[in-house]
Formats: sequence, structure tokens, C-alpha cells
Amino acid sequence: MKLITRDTDYAVRALCFIAKCEREIVPVSELNRNLRIPKPFLRKILQILNKKGMLKSYKGKGGGFMLAFAPNKIFLADLIEIFQGSLKLNKCIFKKRICPDIKTCKLKKRIDAIQKHVISELKDITLVSLLGETRTYGAKGG
Repeated sequence: MKLITRDTDYAVRALCFIAKCEREIVPVSELNRNLRIPKPFLRKILQILNKKGMLKSYKGKGGGFMLAFAPNKIFLADLIEIFQGSLKLNKCIFKKRICPDIKTCKLKKRIDAIQKHVISELKDITLVSLLGETRTYGAKGG
């Protein structure tokens, strides 16, 4: 089990780069050149982020992407949800059928508590915390 998949990692890297960039609109070519993410993967990630409202896209000369929200409003938990779906640490072997021990399973209760803690921690991680910055943002959609 991977907590962070390649797509989520690429999304975080791209969003952090855009957040740090001096210009508001960042061209895909600049992202590709600096992040060294294969262009097809990068385009797919950026399109998904745009579709999900994390980025705004601009076409034509001077086009590219900009953050739709301030970096302190973009959370790692949301990116995981976009690219990986709900975080589940405990998938019962019975899959779609209800487990006969669901009410009494001690392992499920422990793993559910761990899952709740992990999700809570992930919800505290923002782009700002990943950038190591403490300034407040407002200009980029804050």
C-alpha cells in the first residue's frame, strides 16, 4: 500500500512550483523543464487539477496555469482524494459482503482509529507547510 501515489506526488510538486513561482500564470513548458515530470503525465495531472478546480487554465500566448486558491487553502488530503479516492487502510477480505465480525472485530477498530488519525494529520498539511513558508496569501485566490 502506498500512502502517496505517483500522480499525487506529481500534483504536489506542480502545485508547489506554481505557488513559488514569481509569475501568476506558469506555462506548462516551464513546469516541465523545472520539474522533469514526463510531459504526458504532467499534462494529465494539470488537466485533472484544472477540472477539479485547484488550478485555473489560460490558453494562448502567455497561457498556462495558476492556483485557484491561496497555497494555505490547498490541502494534501484533498489532493489524495482527487487522485487516489478515499483513504482506506482497512479493506475487509469479504469486500462487498458485510463481514460477520464487523461489530466485534478488534483489528478493524484499531485500524479505523489509526486511519482516523492519519486522515486528521493529512488534513493539516497545506502547500504552505510543504513550502516551509509562514507568510499569508491573498493575491492568488485567497
